[in-house]
This record gives sequence, C-alpha cells and structure tokens, in this order.
Amino acid sequence: MVVKVIEAKEDKITTADLIADIKKSTKIDYSGAIFTFEGIVRGKEENMNLQKLILSTPDKQKTQEEIEKIVENAKIKYNVHEISVIHYVGEFYTGDMLFLVAVLGAHRSETLDALKEVIETVKYEVEFKKEEISNEGTKTILAGG
Repeated sequence: MVVKVIEAKEDKITTADLIADIKKSTKIDYSGAIFTFEGIVRGKEENMNLQKLILSTPDKQKTQEEIEKIVENAKIKYNVHEISVIHYVGEFYTGDMLFLVAVLGAHRSETLDALKEVIETVKYEVEFKKEEISNEGTKTILAGG
C-alpha cells in the first residue's frame, strides 16, 4: 500500500507506477482485478476557461493520515487486497494529474466498489482548498474538513 500527499513540483508518480507496485503484492496470485482512477485538471467548465488550479491542504501529514484511514476502511469493507493513493497539491494546468488510485482485488465487483468509495470519500471528506483561476476571476472551493 502506498498513500502519499505530494507537492506537484516533487517526484511524479504515475498510474503505471501504482499498477507496477500493486502487482508486487503477495496477494497477486489471489487477484483477478486491478482498477485505477486518474483525476486530472479540467480546463473548461460552464462560463469558465481555466488558466491554472491551485490545490492545497492545511496539514499534509493530517491529510495523508485521513486518506490512510479511508483506504484501510475500504480494504476491510470490500475485502480487497491492496489500495494505493497519490494526491498531489500545488499548482496545476489542464490535463495535469491530481489524484491517483489503484485497487487490487479478487473480483471485479468489490474491487470497483472499493475504488469508487475511496474516490468519493476523499473528495468529500478530506480537507482541500481548490482555487480555480480563469479570465473570469478566481473561484474557491472548499471540501471536507
């Protein structure tokens, strides 16, 4: 399991990196599914053309610990083998990676359900501040916390 909150300007871990790592699990022989998610920066919204996005969290260590708890709960609830999460913070542009999740499980159904739960729980329960900067101004969105 890998769970990290990383500054955008630091090391880049990709979805392929997460898959390669998760395949090293001792449970790989008992696994039949890997599902991944790569959340990226959307450049256009209704009435907005994004110039850049700034994503921050007040306490990276606390945020990482909260994500670790979400991962552990999902592993138990859905009986999957491994879940890895990378969440970037910092300055981003259209198409940049923000949030990566990889789940290894025995069967596709519970593996996909675990993936969905991690994505939605992190999105709505972990404290992030997103500033969308465009020609139309700056829009601030607070989540979680």
